[in-house]
Amino acid sequence: MNLSTNSTCTDVASRGSLELGSEACNQGQVIFTRFSTWQSCSVSYHFATLLVLDISTSQQQLTGAALAGQKFDTLTCWKGGILERCHSVVDDWIEAYKTDRDMALLDLINFFIQCSGCKGVVSGEMFRNMQNSEIIRRMTEEFDEDSGDYPLTMAGPLWKKFKGSFCEFIAVLVRQCQYSIIYDEYLMDTVISLLTGLSDSQVRAFRHTSTLAAMKLMTALVNVALNLSINMDNTQRQYETERNKNVAKRANDRLELLLQKRKELQENQDEIENMMNAIFKGVFVHRYRDAIAEIRAITIEEIGMWMKLYSDAFLNDSYLKYVGWTMHDKQGEVRLKCLTALQGLYYNRELNTRLELFTSRFKDRIVSMTLDKEYDVAVQAIKLLTLVLHSTDEVLSPEDCESVYHLVYSAHRPVAIAAGEFLFKKLFSTREPEEEGAPKRRGRQSPNANLIKTTVFFFLESELHEHAAYLVDSLWESGADLLKDWECMTSLLLDDPVPGEEALTDRQETALIEIMLCTVRQAAECHPPVGRGTGKRVMTAKEKKTQLDDRTRMTELFAVTLPPLLAKYSIDTEKVTNLLQLPQFFDLDIYTTGRLEKHLEALLRQIREIVEKHTDTEVLEACSKTYHALCNEEFTIFNRVDIARSQLLDELVDKFNRLLEDFLQEGEEPDDDDAYQVLSTLKRITAFHNAHDLSQWDLFSSNFKLLNTGIENGDMPEQIVVHALQCTHYVVLWYLAKVSEGSHRKEELVSLRKQMRMFCLMCQRYLTNVNTTVKEQAFTILCDVLLVFSHQMVSGGREQLEPLVYSPDDSLQTELLSFILHHVFIDQDDDNGSTDGQQDDEAAKIEALHKRRNLLAAYCKLIIYNVVEMNTGADIFKQYMRYYNDYGDIIKETMSKTRQIDKIQCAKTLILSLQQLFHEMLSELGTGFDRSSSAFCGIKELARRFSLTFGLDQVKTRDAIAMLHKDGIEFAFKEPSPQGEGNPPLHLAFLDILSEFSSKLMRQDKRTVHMYLERFMTFQMALQRDDCWLPLISYRNSLQAGGDDDTMSVVSGYSSRGSSVRSKKIKAATPTATVAAAKRKLPEGSSRTRVWNMQTPVMMPSPHLTSTMMRGPGDMREEAKRGRDDSYMGVYALPSDSQQHPHPHTLPQTPQLHQTPIDYNRRGTGLMEEDEEPIVEDVMMSSEGRMEDLNEGMDFDTMDIDLVRPLTFYYIWKSHTERAVWLVALSCWRVMSG
Repeated sequence: MNLSTNSTCTDVASRGSLELGSEACNQGQVIFTRFSTWQSCSVSYHFATLLVLDISTSQQQLTGAALAGQKFDTLTCWKGGILERCHSVVDDWIEAYKTDRDMALLDLINFFIQCSGCKGVVSGEMFRNMQNSEIIRRMTEEFDEDSGDYPLTMAGPLWKKFKGSFCEFIAVLVRQCQYSIIYDEYLMDTVISLLTGLSDSQVRAFRHTSTLAAMKLMTALVNVALNLSINMDNTQRQYETERNKNVAKRANDRLELLLQKRKELQENQDEIENMMNAIFKGVFVHRYRDAIAEIRAITIEEIGMWMKLYSDAFLNDSYLKYVGWTMHDKQGEVRLKCLTALQGLYYNRELNTRLELFTSRFKDRIVSMTLDKEYDVAVQAIKLLTLVLHSTDEVLSPEDCESVYHLVYSAHRPVAIAAGEFLFKKLFSTREPEEEGAPKRRGRQSPNANLIKTTVFFFLESELHEHAAYLVDSLWESGADLLKDWECMTSLLLDDPVPGEEALTDRQETALIEIMLCTVRQAAECHPPVGRGTGKRVMTAKEKKTQLDDRTRMTELFAVTLPPLLAKYSIDTEKVTNLLQLPQFFDLDIYTTGRLEKHLEALLRQIREIVEKHTDTEVLEACSKTYHALCNEEFTIFNRVDIARSQLLDELVDKFNRLLEDFLQEGEEPDDDDAYQVLSTLKRITAFHNAHDLSQWDLFSSNFKLLNTGIENGDMPEQIVVHALQCTHYVVLWYLAKVSEGSHRKEELVSLRKQMRMFCLMCQRYLTNVNTTVKEQAFTILCDVLLVFSHQMVSGGREQLEPLVYSPDDSLQTELLSFILHHVFIDQDDDNGSTDGQQDDEAAKIEALHKRRNLLAAYCKLIIYNVVEMNTGADIFKQYMRYYNDYGDIIKETMSKTRQIDKIQCAKTLILSLQQLFHEMLSELGTGFDRSSSAFCGIKELARRFSLTFGLDQVKTRDAIAMLHKDGIEFAFKEPSPQGEGNPPLHLAFLDILSEFSSKLMRQDKRTVHMYLERFMTFQMALQRDDCWLPLISYRNSLQAGGDDDTMSVVSGYSSRGSSVRSKKIKAATPTATVAAAKRKLPEGSSRTRVWNMQTPVMMPSPHLTSTMMRGPGDMREEAKRGRDDSYMGVYALPSDSQQHPHPHTLPQTPQLHQTPIDYNRRGTGLMEEDEEPIVEDVMMSSEGRMEDLNEGMDFDTMDIDLVRPLTFYYIWKSHTERAVWLVALSCWRVMSG
C-alpha cells in the first residue's frame, strides 16, 4: 500500500478550502495538523482526508441543492458517502496489513494516538523494542500542555462530527475483519493491549479516547459474536436435520463438513469471547468508575447496547449490577445514560423475565429518580416506570404509583406529560370491549363514561382543585380523545343515571364541569396553561386544522347543551361561573350557519336570569365577559346580543337611580333592606362597566353623590363605598378611552379633567376612613388614576391630552407614603383578619400578605414612573432587609427600575435610606452606641446589599457611586460632636457603613474621593487612633487600598467568611481589620435576627492579589509621588470620555505548576472486584439543600488590607514606643500633604 506524503495532504486541504470557504478551511488544516504529522501514517492521513472531503462534499452538494431545489436527497447521499469512503479506507488498510502487518499495525496505533490529540509518533523501533507502558509514557511527554482540548472535546461542527466518524471507523474495521485477520491472535491482542494501557493513563485525552474506542470495539465484537451464535445455531440445526435422515439418504461428507464448520465457529466464538472478556475486565470495570463523567457515560451507554444486542450473553445480573450501581452517580448525564439503557431492555417484553431480580432490587431507586434535580433524568425515569408498568403490572406498588401521580401537577411540562402518560396507562388503559356489529354507544353509555368518572375521582383525591388545567395539560398528549369527549361529559351532567348506576355527587359534578372547561380551553387555545412552557410556538397546518375542527365541534355541542346546563345549575355559584366561560371559546359563526338562533336566545335568557339571581362578583363578571364575547361586530349575531344587553343595562341603571334617590333622602335613615338593594344593583352595574362602556347612562354624578354622602355622614356601608369607588373609576377610564380614540371637543377634555380631579380628591379623603377595606380600595384606585393621568400619557404623539396631566401635590404624596408605612410594613401578627382554625388562619394570613404586596406594588409603580418624588423611595428601600421575605422582590425591582431612569438620583435615594436608619438608631440607642450592636450591623449589611445591586460594571455606575460617597461624607461630618472639639463628629460612624461602597469605586475615583474626604478632616483627626475614630481610619483605608497599589478594595467582613488562610494571616497582623471584623459580627439571640441575619452566599473564590511586599521602597515612593502629581479630578462631574477610563492593570497570576492527575479508580495492579458497589453520591431534588439565588451581583471574597502607605503605616501599628509612632506619623503626613 502506497503511503501518502505531506504534499498530498496539503493538496487535499487546499481542495477542501476551495469548496468550503475560510472557516471550514481552517478546521480542515487543524485536522491535518493533528493527523498528518507522520508522513507514513496512512490511516491518519486517509481519515483526515475523509473528514475534509466529506465536509467539502456536503457543502458542495448543499450549495447545488439550494440551486436545484433538492434538499433531502442530498443529505441522504452525503451520509451514505462517508460510509462508503470509510469502507474504502479500511479495505486499503486490510490489504496493507496482509502485506506487512507490523507496519500496518503501527499505522493503526499512531492513528489512535493522534486521535487523542497527541503530536507524538510511535516509530518502528519503539514498537518493536518498548512495552506499551513505556510507549504511552513517551507519548504523554509529547502532549501540548498549553491547551487541554483534544478532538473529542473540541468545539465546532467539524469536531462534533469527528466522534461519529471515529466510532464508525472502528465498527467498519471490525466488520471488515470479522472473517479473516481478526482471529490471527496478533491484531486484536495488540490493539486491545494498547487501548487497555491508554485507558489507564492519567492523561484525560488518552483515557477518554481509548475508552471510547475500546467500548465501540467491544460493541463491534458483540455484533460479531451474535452473528457467530446465529451461524452456530443454524449449523447445529442443519447437522441435526442431516443426521436424522435415513442412512440411505444421509450424506456423511455433508455431516463432516457441518461438524467441521461448527467446530470452527465454536473456536471463533471462544476467541471473540476472550477478546470481549479482556476488554470488559481491562477497561470497563475500571472506567465505569472514572473521575470524568463523559467516560462513565460512555461505558454505561455501551453496556446497555451489549445487553440489548446479545441478551443471551450479557443480560444477567453480573452485568446489570453495574447499571444499577451507576444510577446513584452524582452527574445527571451518567444517570440519564443508565435510564436510557434500561428503557431499551424493558421495551422488549421477551426480556422481562431476566429483569425480575434487577427490578426488585433497584425499583425503589428508579422511583426516587422521578424527583431528580435534573429534569431530563426525571422525565426518563418516569418513562422507564411506564415501560415497567406496561410489561408487568404487579411490580409497582400503590405507593410507587402515587409518587408518580402527583407529578402531573409539575410546573415542568415534560415531567408532567411523562407523568400523565404513566397515569393514563395505569388508570385508563383498560377499556370495556365492544361487541362486533353492535351500534357504537354514545353519551352516558359510551366506554369513556367510566374513564371520565375515574378522571374526576383522581382529581378530587389529589386535593389540588385549583389546578385542573395542569391535569388536563398533562393528559392531553396521551388521552386527548378521552378528554375531548364533551358529549359524554354533558350527558353525565344532564341525563339521569341508568338503573344500578351511581349518580355523581355535587362535588363530583363541580369537578367535572371544571375539567370540561379546561379541556375546551386547551382545545381552543392549543397552548399549555400559565406556568408551563416558554411561550407560544408556531402551530403546524395539521394542528391548525385540528383546532378548527375542535372549535366547530364544541360550538355545535355546547350551543345546544349550555342553556339547559345553566338552567340546571343556575343557583350554584361555582358551577355557573365555569359554565359561563364556555362561550368565550365558541366559533360564533356556527350560530348562523348551523341555524342555532333559538339556542342563542335561550342562552341570553339564562344569562339574564343568572344576573338577576346572583350578587356574587365572580358570577357577575363571568356574565359580563360572556356578553362581551358574544357582542362582536364581526358576526351577524351582534345585533341580537346587543339589544339584549342594552335592555338589561337600562333596567339596572333605572333601578339603581330609583333606589339611590330613596336611599339618600334627607331625614330618613335607610334600613338594611334598602342598603342591600342598592349594593346588589351597584355590584351588577360595576361588573358590567368593567367590560362594557356605559358612558351613555351618566353614572358619574350618581356615584359621586353617593360617595360624597358617605364622607359627610360617615355611616355608609363599606361595600357600597368600595363598589362606588370602583364604578366611578371605570367611568373615568372609559371617558379617557373615548377622548383618546380620535377627534374630541375641548369641552370633553375640560369635563374629563374636572371629573378626574374631583374623583382623586374624593379618594384622598377616603384614605382617612376608619374602615380598612375602604382605605385600601381608595389607595389602590388613586395610585392607578395618578399613574394613568401622569406625564406619561402624552407620549406617543398624544400631546392633545396635555391638559389632563395631573401631578400629586406634596400633601397627597405624604399621605400616600404614610399609608404604605402604616398598612404595609407591619408584622403579620398585627394584621387582623384571622379566622377560626389553624388552616383557615394560615389562608387568611396569605391573603392579607397578598393584599399588602399589591398595595406596595401600586405605590412602587408611582416611584418608577416619576409620579412621586424618587426620594420618597428611601422609606421603602430601608425596609429591604427587614421585610425581605415578604416584599424583597418588589423592592429590589423598584431599585433596578429607578436606577435605569436616573442613576444619580437613585444613589442619593439609597444613601438617604441608610441615613434615615442611622438617625433612627441614634434616637433609639443614643450617641454612645456600640458598633457591634445588631442595629448598626443591620444597617451595614443593608449597605452591603445595596452595593451588590450596582453590579460589576464600574464604568456605568461611576457617577452614581461618586455621588453616593459625596453625600455620605457630608452627612458624616455634618453634625459636630456635642461634647466639643477633639471628639469625633456625631455621625462619624456612618463612614463605616459608607465603606461598603468603596469597592465599587474605580481606582482613580478612590483618590478623588479621598481628597474630598480630606477637606473635612483636620490635622488632629488624621493623628487620632482611638476606637471612636476607627470608622474614619477604616474608610480612609478602603479608599486608599487599590487606589495606588492596584490591590483589591476593602469590602464587608461578611464577605470574608470564606477567605483563604493567607488573608486571615494578613488580617491578624492588622488591628484595624481585627476590630472591623469584631464590629461586623452579629450577636446571637438578637431581637432583630429576623431582620438582619440574611446573608448572601459567597459565590466566587478570592481573586489573586498583587503583593505590595514584592516591590521595593523606592518603587513605592515613586508611585506615591506620581499619585500626588496627578491633576485633581472633580468627584461629581466625572468625565465619560474613554480616555478617562484606563483599563485596570492586569493582576499578575501565580504560575500554576503542572500536576499529574491522580487515578482514583485503581487499586494496586489488580482488577477491581466485580461485586464491589461503587461509592457515589445520591443526587436528589431537595428544597432543604438548595440556596436561593438573590441575583444581587457577585459577592467577592476579598481581604481587608490596611496598606495605604505600606512603609509608613506598617510601623505606626507595629511600633511599641510612642516616639516611633509620632515620628513615623509626622513623616507620613508630610508625604501625604506634599
